Amino acid sequence: MKALRPVAALMALATLPVIASADEDVAALRAELQALKSEYGARVQSLETRIEKLETASQATADAAALAPAPSPVEPAPASSSGSASAFNPAMSLILGGTFTNTSRDPADWRIAGFAPAGDESGPGERSFNLGESELTLSASIDPYFSGVLTAAITADNEIAVEEAFFRTTSLLNGFSVKGGRFLSSVGYLNEVHAHAWDFTDQPLIYQAMFGGQLRQDGLQVKWLAPTDLFLELGAETGNGDAYPATRLESNGFNGATLFAHVGGDIGDTTSWRAGASWLTQQAENRAGAPVDESGTTAFDSFTGDSETWVVDGVVKWKPSPRRELKVQAEYMRRSEDGTYVFDPAGLAALTNYRNTQSGWYLQGVYQFAPRWRVGARYDSLDSGNALYTPAAIDPPIDFGLPSSALHPERVSLMLDWSPSEFSRLRAQFDWDDARDDGETDRILRLQYVYGLGAHGAHKY
Repeated sequence: MKALRPVAALMALATLPVIASADEDVAALRAELQALKSEYGARVQSLETRIEKLETASQATADAAALAPAPSPVEPAPASSSGSASAFNPAMSLILGGTFTNTSRDPADWRIAGFAPAGDESGPGERSFNLGESELTLSASIDPYFSGVLTAAITADNEIAVEEAFFRTTSLLNGFSVKGGRFLSSVGYLNEVHAHAWDFTDQPLIYQAMFGGQLRQDGLQVKWLAPTDLFLELGAETGNGDAYPATRLESNGFNGATLFAHVGGDIGDTTSWRAGASWLTQQAENRAGAPVDESGTTAFDSFTGDSETWVVDGVVKWKPSPRRELKVQAEYMRRSEDGTYVFDPAGLAALTNYRNTQSGWYLQGVYQFAPRWRVGARYDSLDSGNALYTPAAIDPPIDFGLPSSALHPERVSLMLDWSPSEFSRLRAQFDWDDARDDGETDRILRLQYVYGLGAHGAHKY
């Protein structure tokens, strides 16, 4: 055994370089691995930072788009810069709608007591099945500077009317845009919304009383969108006045003006809001129609004078999840008129001074409780005002027995709708209607369908 000890010592000395070399290789590999980990860690951190920035920018863009008045379903997107062959082909859309109506009173004598007939009040419509107004829309970019829209309304009476036909600029600087032609006015909140996008089958009573439905302008509109985090939009309109409550004047130029301002923002991550104020001033010359009293009697033949309308509106949306959403909106309108009515009992054609301030409001809420189901409620209330009549050009003055006491039409509506997709909606609505203000309530049930074919743009906020 003692003889083998020198041999073992020699073998141990021979293996020392090998062990040292292996230790160096392991250390080198560990260093290389650590370098790779550091490099990939830095790259992963860089990618995560870029993703976070893109998500933040995308959310900011989405929030701005939600607050800004998005193009309506009939308005085209700005001109494409891709230069594709289809860039100038018009997008086409068609809206089909209809109702089944059941009323407890004869709809033929429906009216809004105390307000002059505006010529286009819808009321409950005829009983039984009714074909609604169909909308055919063509929209496209014209060139890098303008886009255009035409919306034709096809009525159930086989008549075709131009609902909107306008051009709009797409490349003005500093947030400005100009629209010209025939367009739905930006007065108030609901006026710009097309009928198929309403939350109820019809408009609030105040729109029917003040504007005879939706106010349209044949003229020009200028808007300015402020470059701020808070949504701020200012605008002005003018036109020929050929829409209630004004008339086309027998002179050159425009009739009246409209000014409006809208502001909005977010409250936390689930709530957004928008508020607005509008002012409309116009003139009327021999405007047909006159206030109707509680018995349905029309006192006058025509009105000439000044008409001024104020509108205040507000909308709040709460969306805690993609499946649920609550939308609450309200508008208040106040109109003052000062001029003369022609009172014509038995052909006397007497001239009567007239002054009155009429007002009204509505409040509605719509709650989406499931992905395709919504329920809503609305309350309408009007005040016909205490009219001041002063017989003119008659000496001594004659008391014609004209109605002067205020009337208060009102209505309560409930609705339930189901939307299988964004292109279709089925709705049931029930109204307790006291628009006649004669002590007898009209109970109205309406079943409605709305279908959209073709191009379908974003709805207004």
